[in-house]
Amino acid sequence: MDVREAQRLADERELDLVKVSNNVPPTCKLMDYSKYRYDMMKRDKEQRRNQKVIELKEIRLSATIDRRDMEIKAKQCLKFLKNGDKAKVSIRFRGRQIAHGSIGLDVMNAFFEMVEEAATMERAPKQEGRNMFMVLAPKSN
Repeated sequence: MDVREAQRLADERELDLVKVSNNVPPTCKLMDYSKYRYDMMKRDKEQRRNQKVIELKEIRLSATIDRRDMEIKAKQCLKFLKNGDKAKVSIRFRGRQIAHGSIGLDVMNAFFEMVEEAATMERAPKQEGRNMFMVLAPKSN
């Protein structure tokens, strides 16, 4: 159909002539463009509302942490994981503690055993300088 004829047809029906594809010959469609844009914006807004943003929460331990203190931190970590967030567990070694990285590794493994029913280890404990990190993600159902 000729472009002028299509435009006249769109004007008669009080619609817009919208180019759908740029092939040869181009494909056009008669539609109410303002209503189409409104529906698209509404759909995008709905998708953004339903989208879950995963945050990375940090839990700090020490190499000499007591068992009860670790249980409290594990309880907090379980709360983060149940909300769908990831947890970054870190230990900062001070002074001569840095020479005993195995103690920090034992603390990390004990901590993971406390939260194992709700967490998967996304990144195993690894020492980088004075810090040791481990990343936990919530278990998928």
